[in-house]
Amino acid sequence: MRLKVFLKGAVAAGMLGLMSAGTALAQAGGSCTETQFSSKTGQLYLEAEQAAITNKDYDTAIAKLNQLRGMELNCYEESAIIRISAYIKIEKGDRQGAIKDLLDAIAKGYIPPADIPQTYYNIAQIYLQLEDIKSSLDYMQKWQAAGGKADRQQKWQLAVLYQRVDNFKEAIRYAEEVRREDGAKFDQPLYDLLVFLYNETGDEAKLAAVLETLVERNPTERKYWDAIAGNYFNGNEQRKAFEVQKAMYLAGLLKTEDEIMRIVNFYNQFNAPYYAAKVLEKEMNAGRIKKTTEKMSLLADFYQVAREHDKAIPVIRQAAEMGGGGAMYERLGASYSEIQKWKETEDALQQALKMGGVKDRGTIWVRIGQSRFERGDRAGAKEAFRQAGNQGGRGWLEFMQSEEDTKDALVCFEVQSAVLNMVNEDKICKKLAGLGDAQPEGCKTVGDRLKAGRAKFEATPQCRNAQPV
Repeated sequence: MRLKVFLKGAVAAGMLGLMSAGTALAQAGGSCTETQFSSKTGQLYLEAEQAAITNKDYDTAIAKLNQLRGMELNCYEESAIIRISAYIKIEKGDRQGAIKDLLDAIAKGYIPPADIPQTYYNIAQIYLQLEDIKSSLDYMQKWQAAGGKADRQQKWQLAVLYQRVDNFKEAIRYAEEVRREDGAKFDQPLYDLLVFLYNETGDEAKLAAVLETLVERNPTERKYWDAIAGNYFNGNEQRKAFEVQKAMYLAGLLKTEDEIMRIVNFYNQFNAPYYAAKVLEKEMNAGRIKKTTEKMSLLADFYQVAREHDKAIPVIRQAAEMGGGGAMYERLGASYSEIQKWKETEDALQQALKMGGVKDRGTIWVRIGQSRFERGDRAGAKEAFRQAGNQGGRGWLEFMQSEEDTKDALVCFEVQSAVLNMVNEDKICKKLAGLGDAQPEGCKTVGDRLKAGRAKFEATPQCRNAQPV
């Protein structure tokens, strides 16, 4: 609205300038050679002009102009009437009527050649008030072709008009001229327009330079940070985009859950799951991210990937208590097993089985069996592995049987080795006796000891399948 008011005032002022130029029509080369009002029309015109310009009494002015139109007029008088009529129409908001009057004045040669550029410019401004962008730009171009020289404000207007018709090349040319003329002066709308234009044309280098200036001047203005990040995204520079987003987060510019979750996911994407977890946990505690079982599960994921199991377990436990069901208790049991808390492992897994909703009960029983095995409850472990009824359970049972068989073999080996040693000792004693040599003291008891050793071998359960000695 303020722009329209400004344009209206500017056009009206231009019209007043044109009205004062009437005395130069003949000298300026126009087709009209008359230079003054007749005695019949002069006073009536002055009354019309005073009513319109001084008193703003447009109805009276129009009535007097209509009287004049009913009279015989020379070209000079008609030209003056057209100009004052255009002025009144602009003031009253009849912009199309004003344009028609001005074009009529040009067509009839009532506008001096020197004033035609200004007239084109005024028409362009009227079209701009009407938001007829194309026609406004057409007459700005006619104004330039007729010799109009754009000042800073008019260059800015041209930049905006070209942008509105998607002629970004020309829009950039005029916007950059305005920026050069401004020097160190900062004009917010100009920089905003440059951001738009550079972004639309893909000029990332110029866009980055302008955005840096904007961020320096407006460090809390969110849209410039977003534009910088978007520039990096478009250039497939994800890491730089992340750094910008991280700076925005640290500056408190990110407010919504989606925005903060973007930071969380960025940390995870760039192999920093611990920092992803810290941000997520902090924001859930602050209430800016809703604490749901899904978010708690994600938080636990981050801590586990970061090998922070002590931090993951309380999160998983809380998620389970929030209604995560058997699946979450299963995960809690698996997490306890990671840090070898075997009693807690079984408690959590038994709760998972009780609540239901788990994908594979067999796997859970295998974990329960392992937790019992690690606590020395071999019978309980075997029972759990049998409950599993899967390859994992059978593998554990085979392992335990193999372990027990090895232990039995070692027991038998020790008994068997002792007997074999005594057999060899008995053979040596008998040989010495045959040679008549003196026998060691042990030869006196070797027979009894050998008999006792063989009896022990026969009585040892672990040797029931061993070769007799």
